[in-house]
Amino acid sequence: MEIKASPEVIWKIMTDINNWPNWNPEVNKASLNGEVKEGETFQWKAGPGMIKSTIRSVENERLIAWTGKTLGIIDAIHVWKLKPLNGKTLVWTEESWEGIATRIFRGTMRTMLEKAIHSGLLSLKAEAESRSKQISNLNQK
Repeated sequence: MEIKASPEVIWKIMTDINNWPNWNPEVNKASLNGEVKEGETFQWKAGPGMIKSTIRSVENERLIAWTGKTLGIIDAIHVWKLKPLNGKTLVWTEESWEGIATRIFRGTMRTMLEKAIHSGLLSLKAEAESRSKQISNLNQK
């Protein structure tokens, strides 16, 4: 998805994990246990269960990836990539789920994941473009 904001603005939003519920309606709560760096953990609630995640890779303003486990039966991997593009940012995300529930309820889980990814991207876009516009307005004054 193309977002009319700099990678810096988007990165600040994405890595401020404790404030995810303020801009992403899919996230009910989130708590980072340290800094945004490899090996740090965070818990968050999206959907029916709490998710315990571990940050696996961080490249400032370019990439963040984490793994997570929820309901004790679903393992997830989530990757976000940012690429500057003519004054905008191309945001790419990918998530996969694995576990018994994902095999039994394959279609339902796939639909749920696709909706969550799309909703998250739209929410990130709205927040980033709003913040970018605020910054632009402040700079014009």
